[in-house]
Amino acid sequence: MNADLLSALQAQRIETPSWGYGNSGTRFKTFAAPGAARDIWEKLDDAAEVQRLTGIAPGVALHIPWDEVEDYAALKKYAAERDLHIGAINPNVFQDEEYKLGSVTNPDEAVREQATAHLLDCVEVMKQTGSRDLSLWFADGTNYAGQDDLRARKRRMRAGLKTVHDALPDNARMLVEYKLFEPAFYATDLFDWGAAYSHCLAIGEKAQVLVDLGHHAQGVNIEQIVAFLLDEGRLGGFHFNARRYADDDLIVGTTNPFELFCIYAELVGGTNSADDVTRRTAQNVAYMIDQSHNIEPKVEAMLQSVLNCQEAYAAALLIDRDLLREAQEKGDVLAAHRVLTDAFKSDVRPLLRELRDELGLPFDPIKAHRDGGYQARVAGERGTQTGGGGYPVREKVRS
Repeated sequence: MNADLLSALQAQRIETPSWGYGNSGTRFKTFAAPGAARDIWEKLDDAAEVQRLTGIAPGVALHIPWDEVEDYAALKKYAAERDLHIGAINPNVFQDEEYKLGSVTNPDEAVREQATAHLLDCVEVMKQTGSRDLSLWFADGTNYAGQDDLRARKRRMRAGLKTVHDALPDNARMLVEYKLFEPAFYATDLFDWGAAYSHCLAIGEKAQVLVDLGHHAQGVNIEQIVAFLLDEGRLGGFHFNARRYADDDLIVGTTNPFELFCIYAELVGGTNSADDVTRRTAQNVAYMIDQSHNIEPKVEAMLQSVLNCQEAYAAALLIDRDLLREAQEKGDVLAAHRVLTDAFKSDVRPLLRELRDELGLPFDPIKAHRDGGYQARVAGERGTQTGGGGYPVREKVRS
């Protein structure tokens, strides 16, 4: 049995976000961290440290234009030399002044065209970097009743998504993300999974839903959304993080580890499903972290995030599926529940130590990182940038 578990754990992949390695945070204040990555090249160096210690995080998501460079072939090569590859491409259609009233749903046609042009530019970045996924999050929405025509905004959103969908290369996908609120406080144009799912069905086969754990109302059953979208063949990926109140972007698995486990339980079940659509969908889910590390050490926070996902996945692999199915078919409510909680409470550390020994990785990646002196070295080389507020400004283009 351990051989099957180890094989599954070796195949696990978690994609880390470039912006998680730099100075970014809340709209109130960004606290500068010594050694925080200043450009995409340094972000890749940091991601390589995470990959070196975990062996399961070779993908790095880019945010354009924050990570824009003149030569994407050189960037792709730089990543490959560090045992990395370029992951999802994330366009930015929320930071420019023109997007005050929205991007692809803006009442001004010129602004809609500007936003769509940027999205299409990001499709070209996908082609140059070998990225499979275009990850789309829109801040578009309204703050007051009557501010704009809600049905018109829905139609504009669909038209913009359709244009970009049809420009995607073969074997590429667009992952459509939703969010309940913020920065819009009356109506968000992509307000929940149902809205995103509806657009994806209308747009085409390359459109799938992206689930960000922090983008729901309090108490929403995210694992049920996961199960539904898996069964429909439209679950494309995750933005993993944790929250207590809203979209807090805390380290995944820190506030509700049982929820993370239950999400992985659905995904493991989908991967082994007898249904072809569910199985193929589960096997192609993109597992991505989306966090802003404002007070935490950047690389260590990313390491902790990847390891939390690894532990949740390992526990989900331990679920006795036959026993669970038997209890469910008998209607034995508590026995079925205990099958899950028994797996959740399992100590997976010995299994992960065995995995790391087999892969030649340190038994304790956090300790290895702290003892290895990486943080002290990059702090000395990079210094400390001036802190600011909100998201990073566009970085200097470097080839």
